[in-house]
Amino acid sequence: MQPAVSQPGTGGLLRLRLDVAYDGTDFSGWAAQPGRRTVQGELQAALERVLRIEAPRLTVAGRTDAGVHARAQVCHVDVPESVWLAVPGRSAWPPEQALVRRLAGVLAPDVVVWRVTVAPPDFDARFAATWRRYCYRVADTVHRPDPSMRAYVLWHHRPLELEAMNAAAAGLLGEHDFAAFCRPREGASTVRRLRTLRWERGADGIAAATVEADAFCHNQVRAMVGALLAVGDGRRPVDWPAKVLAARQRDSAVVVAPAHGLTLEGVGYPPDDELAQRVRMARNRRGLPSGPSGGDP
Repeated sequence: MQPAVSQPGTGGLLRLRLDVAYDGTDFSGWAAQPGRRTVQGELQAALERVLRIEAPRLTVAGRTDAGVHARAQVCHVDVPESVWLAVPGRSAWPPEQALVRRLAGVLAPDVVVWRVTVAPPDFDARFAATWRRYCYRVADTVHRPDPSMRAYVLWHHRPLELEAMNAAAAGLLGEHDFAAFCRPREGASTVRRLRTLRWERGADGIAAATVEADAFCHNQVRAMVGALLAVGDGRRPVDWPAKVLAARQRDSAVVVAPAHGLTLEGVGYPPDDELAQRVRMARNRRGLPSGPSGGDP
């Protein structure tokens, strides 16, 4: 149950939005785990130290797996307004900038809080989000990628045909049950609306997939990338990913692509006056619409 959040100036709890970036190489994912270094664990410990309160719990837009990176992750935390107003101390910095500076002084270089703002009471980093965008980067050259990019780019030692991959990706777009590409979680829906899945090759020769959906289930992006890589290098026909999708059950033939090629690039939210409605909708368990307009083609 979410704690009650007040408007600024009422002396209650304030909801803070944190915009975060991290190199996932040395993290065991986002979610706090006993005995493991995680992004959530590091951030909560830093906030506890800086704000001098018991470790506040962070809610995140999308939990990333071990080795996955983020350039634009979003999370929120609720803190007493009195604690927030005390952040600048004797400095002339406003609390937003003071907290960013103080966190930079205690966090390791592989995780950065680059912006803090007071969020509307209805804001929820997870349930208010309307889309998440990832990028998966692959080098299909005969040699490995530039050493400076080795932690962020997958080396695929077979040449890739991006035209075939985009043709296959088109069969996954729309609202479907993506159970075939997800690691199942008890009680969790696997229905998602995939808005974008497009491969492009940059000037550096890197093949990059832009993947955007209202939300993703566990392993979905990396499983879809794995299936499309099999199409791109000729191991599978173009219609194979769509056939896997239509089966609606986990397919052992789909190889989940390694984590290090994946980066969370952005999260989108509706206008402030639509936040509460979005949160209510997102909390409802999802299913496919009935009738000819929904579900699989």
